Amino acid sequence: MSLDALTFLFVGGSFVLYIGIAIWARAGSTKEFYVAGGGVPPIANGMATAADWMSAASFISLAGLVSFVGRDGSAYLMGWTGGYVLLALLLAPYLRKFGKFTVPDFIGDRYYSSTARTIAVVCTIVISFTYVAGQMRGVGIVFSRYLHVDINTGVVIGMAIVFFYAVLGGMKGITYTQVAQYCVLILAFTVPAFFLSAQVTGHILPQIGLGATLESGMSVLATLDQLSVDLGFHQYTDGKKSTIDLFFLTVALMCGTAGLPHVIVRFFTVPRVKDARLSAGYALIFIALLYTAVPGVAGFGRVNLIQTLNGTDNAGTEYAAMPEWFKNWENTGLLAWQDRNGDGKVQYSAGAAFDAGKGKPKFIDERGEYGQRLTSNAITSEDPAVAAGKKPFANEVYVDRDIMVLANPDIAQLPNWVIALVAAGAVAAALSTAAGLLLVISTAISHDLMKKTINPDISDKQELMYARMAAVVAICIAGYFGINPPGFVAQVVALAFGLACASVFPAIIMGIFWVRHTSQGAIAGMLVGLVSTMCYMYYFAFGGGTPDQYIMGISPGGFGTVGAILHIIVGFVVSKMTAEPPQEIQDIVADLRIPRGAGEAHDH
Repeated sequence: MSLDALTFLFVGGSFVLYIGIAIWARAGSTKEFYVAGGGVPPIANGMATAADWMSAASFISLAGLVSFVGRDGSAYLMGWTGGYVLLALLLAPYLRKFGKFTVPDFIGDRYYSSTARTIAVVCTIVISFTYVAGQMRGVGIVFSRYLHVDINTGVVIGMAIVFFYAVLGGMKGITYTQVAQYCVLILAFTVPAFFLSAQVTGHILPQIGLGATLESGMSVLATLDQLSVDLGFHQYTDGKKSTIDLFFLTVALMCGTAGLPHVIVRFFTVPRVKDARLSAGYALIFIALLYTAVPGVAGFGRVNLIQTLNGTDNAGTEYAAMPEWFKNWENTGLLAWQDRNGDGKVQYSAGAAFDAGKGKPKFIDERGEYGQRLTSNAITSEDPAVAAGKKPFANEVYVDRDIMVLANPDIAQLPNWVIALVAAGAVAAALSTAAGLLLVISTAISHDLMKKTINPDISDKQELMYARMAAVVAICIAGYFGINPPGFVAQVVALAFGLACASVFPAIIMGIFWVRHTSQGAIAGMLVGLVSTMCYMYYFAFGGGTPDQYIMGISPGGFGTVGAILHIIVGFVVSKMTAEPPQEIQDIVADLRIPRGAGEAHDH
């Protein structure tokens, strides 16, 4: 069977499955819409949590990012896996016992303030929209390659699919859909990983593949280091980021992870606190199956890519002899080649490349950061690299980082059914997280804003209507960001984690572990953390800021840690200067950390 036929079969079949589950498990009440009725078994909730967790950034972009930046990619691996442990240990049990299933609900009640609740709603919406932008771009990338449509059309198709099972099914429909999506995405990631590991190293375990010895007598890591140096890149094991930037980015990703609202709500879909802890353990196992394979997949893909483009002698490959996958990805605009020296060969190195994927000719340096505008296809003394006194590597290839995992099976010439499986898995990863985020946005608007703040007298039926209306609007806005993304999937997602780290995470942690924290302290801290981090990110993403202007060398992705520190300092000082919280609030917080007497999740 042809690749196109298999892709339509796998992706189309998964769509039918997801929509069928959503119809079967559609929500009929606000409790089913928000927390799936509170009756999901722990192992199923663990799978759903893992699917919610492992977004397009994990499935599509993470291995691609590690492929290109090497050691610096370890921040994402440590941050996202460590963050889940932080969430399971420090937040989930206490929030579950408090009995409030949304972040704004917890903050509003813990800090006895509708203003604090409203600010938390704003934080939740900003974080979720930033995060969902990456998911919708991931959907567009998959469809552009495998369904032969442009990225914009792919995003619209993804919007339609999410509409059915998020708007109709609510959390109940999403939960059981995500169980199916986890099964699809984990098979789609690990099966090709086993193939790649066996092909490159001779054994099937990608988790230990980087240390395997190749025919050359060198390990995979040593080979990557040598190839990188030969082509003008930094050594694969030698990161470009400073130690402080790497540390701050890791902390931002960890704390941001623990503060993500769409994962926190998962611990209210099970009947008891004991089940919440058990589902957290299951989820960690399910997540580890993918994350431990990422470094190997990244390394194998990088070796295969370089050797395919440049040949075994690094002299380049005739364009006419390039395999079909190269031209297929060229058609998507996410891979581009220009014969800058006129020899008819494809040559990939560290120099400047033409970014055809965004439709704007730009130079890209060896780490993928945008530089000055390209004025000529040929390497001349007018080139910015030459004018700056740098070695003008004859790089002729632009490779979008987000295609690496999807292109790996093509590059390695794996069977068509494996390639089709990867396409289905990528769609599952992107849609599962997108649905969870859209539900968080709709819940924040309908429950926390409309029901709890603006009009407490609305009925369950009206609240459910507002939730579905908010989800529809959120899907449209998410689609816009998917069509006009501010960067690579993992980069965009990292910004969302930084915002969560600076705004939501400190307020929750201080609310649980410090009885004296007041509403005024929480409000001031959230505002300072959110505004400072957003301004820093905006300046360097859109305001013309350059890396040499970073404060202490901290990149925008890592600034969430600085925002969290400012949040904690301001919150502490303001709380000390204001009256203590009411005694009943202090009693609740004191009792919160006692592991007994947890109540049911409250949807009102």
